[in-house]
Amino acid sequence: MDKYMDTPSQKNPVQKNATMGILAYIGPLVIVSYLTAKDDQFVKFHIKQGLVLLVIEVAVWLLGTALMPLWLVFNLVNLAVLVLSILGIVNVVQGQEKKLPLIGDFARYFTF
Repeated sequence: MDKYMDTPSQKNPVQKNATMGILAYIGPLVIVSYLTAKDDQFVKFHIKQGLVLLVIEVAVWLLGTALMPLWLVFNLVNLAVLVLSILGIVNVVQGQEKKLPLIGDFARYFTF
């Protein structure tokens, strides 16, 4: 018998839902995570933080179209959102529920 065979019952639930956690940090794909895995507490934690990042992205996009002279500031905010998204994805892959810097506390305002 091969000792390297992996049965489905041995998979870690965090690994199973890691894909949904990662999608939560990729802009509008947070909706896919919400619709498919909102009952999983691990994924829900990351969905809430992903929603905060999505709200920031939409606000920056709307303000950026109205206030073109401030494009440099908006680009810096977009860069910060990208860095926070990558940090969130790293947390998902490591199986951690760590709050993201600066925005992690705002996730508690989403209740579902």
